[in-house]
Amino acid sequence: MTHAATLPPITLPLRKPRQSWSRLPGSRWLSPIVLLLLWELGSRTGLIPERTLAAPSAVLGSLIDMTLSGELPANLLVSFARAAAGLLIGVTLGMGLALVAGLSRAGEAIVDPLMQIKRTIPVVALTPLFIVWFGIGETPKIALIVFATMFPVYLNLYNGIRGVDVRLLDAARSFGLSQFELVRDVILPGALPSLLVGLRYALSISVLLLVVAEQINATAGLGYLINNARDFMRTDIIVVCLMVYALLGLAADWAVRAIEKRALVWRPSILEQ
Repeated sequence: MTHAATLPPITLPLRKPRQSWSRLPGSRWLSPIVLLLLWELGSRTGLIPERTLAAPSAVLGSLIDMTLSGELPANLLVSFARAAAGLLIGVTLGMGLALVAGLSRAGEAIVDPLMQIKRTIPVVALTPLFIVWFGIGETPKIALIVFATMFPVYLNLYNGIRGVDVRLLDAARSFGLSQFELVRDVILPGALPSLLVGLRYALSISVLLLVVAEQINATAGLGYLINNARDFMRTDIIVVCLMVYALLGLAADWAVRAIEKRALVWRPSILEQ
């Protein structure tokens, strides 16, 4: 009896997966760099007039000159003080109102309807009224930031308090914790992630409202520089100030992320599983 010859298995060469350019290191910076190069080329060839938009090289030169002369740091400090004051007051009020509404049914009935009414009012529309009430000094500028940053903190902390697991509360009560200890050791740590989300929103909104607030008869600050640059058609200075506003927003978001990373070290991360 003859046996058929067994052929060796056919193995096809494996094709290496084609690496996409989007996975290369630094690929996220490709489109911004191309945009800047096209912007510079358009400015140098006259396609983009200087009075319409200054070239990136001119913007960089103005940034260096304003920094070395001290003009930009001095006005940046004024704008930072306004944003910080409004944010501090707004976050404090938002947290206080959220605690009242979140920890008490009576507080919820009093506070929450007023906050929901406040949510439907555009903050920018209050600018003329704040000028009538507070004049054209620093108060209306800070008041706008306070009014805008209060609600994100309130809403997120309120939802965080009401979203604490009831089983945790029952377990804490079974261990004999007082009401104050229950709030301090269970409810507030459980609502902390929501509070930090609200804080991130409040920080970004404070920078946005700073742009609006500094258009109210400012004598110093980034908005003051923008108004002067607009009158003299210095688009390079306007772009410099817009860049600084953007950097303020990014720095604020980075600060909250750093706080979140340290404060929520106890919480497991989905990305690490």
